[in-house]
Amino acid sequence: MQGMLRAVNRVVLGLVGLVLVCAGGAVLAAGVGLSVPSWWPFDGRSDVLLSDADRARWRDEGWWWPVVIAALALLLVLGLWWLLAQLRRARLSEVLVESGDGEGALLRGRALEGVLTEEASSLDGVARASVALTGRRTTPRVRMALHLEPDAAPGEALTRITDEAIAHARDSAGLEALPAEVRLGTGRRRARRVS
Repeated sequence: MQGMLRAVNRVVLGLVGLVLVCAGGAVLAAGVGLSVPSWWPFDGRSDVLLSDADRARWRDEGWWWPVVIAALALLLVLGLWWLLAQLRRARLSEVLVESGDGEGALLRGRALEGVLTEEASSLDGVARASVALTGRRTTPRVRMALHLEPDAAPGEALTRITDEAIAHARDSAGLEALPAEVRLGTGRRRARRVS
């Protein structure tokens, strides 16, 4: 689902970009005096977007300008909503836990993230950890960033994260699987002054 949304997002962005580049190129071409198609509304340097006649045509209709302004405001709000959706991280707010009675229980995503962060940070060689849950509430996924101590062994830290912290979270939530993406980094060690 996430991959499909990304693909749709890229296709829509590509089409909007192509339309804007073509429209801008045509306006630029008309502005410098190059030939443009006969249906194009601009045909010279002195041409304007709305002529006096175009602006006066709808002056007597009381509904026209409020509708135009409302449509432009709607486009602005939709554009801002889309921009915020691009910047927002898709975090999982709750996880469905099997309770054994067929009903299930809901576990807060932040609570599971906190437990995973705490357990991962307490492992030897891990300076700090950050965790985010993504996916669906029945099939969560873990995104984890580990900052290792400079002398830590990355392979050992990854094995312990997988076998301990992620396995504990998977078992406690009663999940069949808990896929994880773990990114490893190292903290920088400050140089010590030796005298």
